[in-house]
Amino acid sequence: MTINSNIMYKISLAMFIIAMGGYFCTKYCNNSLKANKIHINSLPILNLPTPIPISTEEKEHIKSRCQLWYDSILKHCGFSGGVIVAKAGNIIFEAYNGTGHLPGADSITQNMPLHIASVSKPFTAMAVLKLWQEGKLDIDEKFNVYFPAFNYPGISIRNLLSHRSGLPNYNYFMESLGWDKNKFVSNADVLNYLITRKAELMDISAPNTHFSYCNTNYVLLALLIEKVTGMSYADYINKIFFSPLQMKNSYVFNLADTAKAIPSYNWRGNLEKFNFLDGVYGDKNIYTTPRDLLIWDRALSCNLFFTNETFKQAYAPYSNEKLGIRNYGLGWRVNIFSDGNKVIYHNGWWHGSNSTFIRLIRENATVIVIGNKFNRSIYNAKILASVLGNYYLQPDEEETDTIKILFKK
Repeated sequence: MTINSNIMYKISLAMFIIAMGGYFCTKYCNNSLKANKIHINSLPILNLPTPIPISTEEKEHIKSRCQLWYDSILKHCGFSGGVIVAKAGNIIFEAYNGTGHLPGADSITQNMPLHIASVSKPFTAMAVLKLWQEGKLDIDEKFNVYFPAFNYPGISIRNLLSHRSGLPNYNYFMESLGWDKNKFVSNADVLNYLITRKAELMDISAPNTHFSYCNTNYVLLALLIEKVTGMSYADYINKIFFSPLQMKNSYVFNLADTAKAIPSYNWRGNLEKFNFLDGVYGDKNIYTTPRDLLIWDRALSCNLFFTNETFKQAYAPYSNEKLGIRNYGLGWRVNIFSDGNKVIYHNGWWHGSNSTFIRLIRENATVIVIGNKFNRSIYNAKILASVLGNYYLQPDEEETDTIKILFKK
């Protein structure tokens, strides 16, 4: 991005903020709605409740401001991907731009799955919490109860879910410990290195002392799911979430999917090739669409899978060392406001793919953006929270770190 385009970006952003006005929507929430269950060929299909109607005036107000943001901020910066803004189950704004391949003629559509990177983590976390809800595991049990060779005493499943394990990040230590980068790393390889190469690892700290966002935690949680269920992580996620909700354009990537998976591109438009870390899952590697993510959001909002107690655990703040509204729950980032209201969300970045998934609980509203070409304006979608409610959401640590890393290249 040139200096001139940076100036234009800031001007456009300022114009958008001014144009949004002070309109906040707080009337609708369908948490109390009941969903019906039917069975087709013994496979449970879960029907979502009918969206709650919203006024034409409110819909047009939200849509016009989303369109302004999209045109002046996102599309202006070369966006390639899809966007949905929804309220009370109604899609109010939806847009797609770009192509699956660059250059290419395969236009991105509502049915094209893109890599959501760390927005995969909420799926992993909620799968673990479902097993906890069903009494199949204890999230306060130590991880080495399930993996006895795991020689890091004191780390609980809850510590992994909340990024308070004190473990180092496999994205760095697999390479620094000499992994052959001509071979793909597996989740089991990460666990094996943690166990057998512990003496060589740096940056290990005592569990539950501080928050440290770490992909290793979710690699181990995926292994835990497999250990408890006897199924592959991909099969379990598909069985309990994707298939019942008919998320037909969602899947967990494995190396056999390399040819069909939509590739990603850096901010310059150069292809980001698969590398030795692309076989690891749980922390990333779910491919989906904005529409399928909206189905997932609605299933969470109407309590299709989880009890209120489970949501209480998932959305609680576990890292309170620093003052402020920002915190982390179990697989979710949480902004907690003085009136007790919470915004639940997660961001993602891997290679050139980046994404954001924002859930405004009180307003029953959702902002979803997925891109296959890195675009820092995707994280700027938090501005749309102020169209839907009385919010100002600040950037997170990994967002700013990601931008610093990418723009050094």
